[in-house]
Amino acid sequence: MIPMKKIISFLIVTVSCIFIFSCNQGNNGKESYESSLTFGPGDEQKIQEALLTLKSNTSITLKEGLYHFDHLSIVGVNHILFQGAGHDKTILDFSEQSTSGEGLRATNVKDFWIDGMTIRESKGDLMKISNSRDIKITNLYATWAKSDSNSGGYAIYPVLCKNVLIENCYVQGSSDAGIYVGQSDSAIVRNSKGSGNVAGCEIENTTHAEVHDNEFYNNTAGVLVFDLADLSQRGGHVKVYNNYLHDNNTKNFAKAGSFGTAWGVGNAPPGSGVVILAASDVEIYNNNIVNNNSASIILASGFSVDDKAAEKISNHYQPISKNIKIHGNTIKMGDAFPAPAYEHHIGQILVATEKKLQELDPSRVGKRLPEIVYDGFNSNVLSGGSASNPDSLCIDQKGDNIFVNADFMNIVNPQKWHPVTDIAPFTCK
Repeated sequence: MIPMKKIISFLIVTVSCIFIFSCNQGNNGKESYESSLTFGPGDEQKIQEALLTLKSNTSITLKEGLYHFDHLSIVGVNHILFQGAGHDKTILDFSEQSTSGEGLRATNVKDFWIDGMTIRESKGDLMKISNSRDIKITNLYATWAKSDSNSGGYAIYPVLCKNVLIENCYVQGSSDAGIYVGQSDSAIVRNSKGSGNVAGCEIENTTHAEVHDNEFYNNTAGVLVFDLADLSQRGGHVKVYNNYLHDNNTKNFAKAGSFGTAWGVGNAPPGSGVVILAASDVEIYNNNIVNNNSASIILASGFSVDDKAAEKISNHYQPISKNIKIHGNTIKMGDAFPAPAYEHHIGQILVATEKKLQELDPSRVGKRLPEIVYDGFNSNVLSGGSASNPDSLCIDQKGDNIFVNADFMNIVNPQKWHPVTDIAPFTCK
């Protein structure tokens, strides 16, 4: 039996520890910081100077109000909180920028937390965080009022980072992706929304990422999972689940050049729910994918968008997607392609595929393109093999008109082009 004095001592120590922990949290549950800086509207010059000389272990609080900045930069510090009074109260406006750079940029930081504000109207990306780790982006609105190619590419843009959390955010107006996580390791995007972007969310060359419990709507495409060539790492182990992806049918307004090339988001056809491009070890499940009226889910290889894809194969890039699992999603498509799809190069291919299926099978006249479109390129192209499902694609979806192997390899030769709707080789075993 443990003596009563020891029990009492243990309880006292435990309660004391809990009290100390609670006190150290402070700041509405935020962690404690050695230094605290507080600013209000009109202090813009002081804020810029403070960030240039910022020390580690500091919290910066911006009071309610409208702030005008050219740009802000945070470099080489650890354990930083940059906090506003709420997305509808603290507004950082970058519309008066003299350059086309980012609005807010953080580089080589560790344990950086930005919370509770709106950043808007930069000429370049709204917020870029690079070469950093242990990043939290919460309760942040990142927006351009007008959705067109004059907007910056990315609203929230962590790249070359490790351990990223994006939570309770809203993104709007990006000419590439509203939330973009690139070349990073271990990322979570949750409980966030995006509207009026080319892509609501893009996970690119990133490993161990989860995108869940978000809503992406009125974009060109809801969620993209891409691996591109010539980047620092290969992505993989990405899960997209419990999201509401709906009505993503808007025109693709990606910028020509950096975003509109073969390797850009300019390839996303209007009317896309989820697009997987050359990415492997991806699971798409338990999503509500509704009224994305070109294709609910597209599974494409690098060969569909780049005739030199085979030349770019390396340890960091493989053009063929492998180990893709699609299951348990609720999917519904509208009665017709969205008008912008007829003006888009990939959209036109999807329209042609629907027509070709109707030509091959008159019973399909009036029937929509199937919900899941697979471009048909597989590892047999590289190995010379003949396996029916060499890349371990696994589809478990209820209903009919679920799947088409669109046979893009032969689309240039109408006599050989033969898309098929047989899902049997790709049904989860």
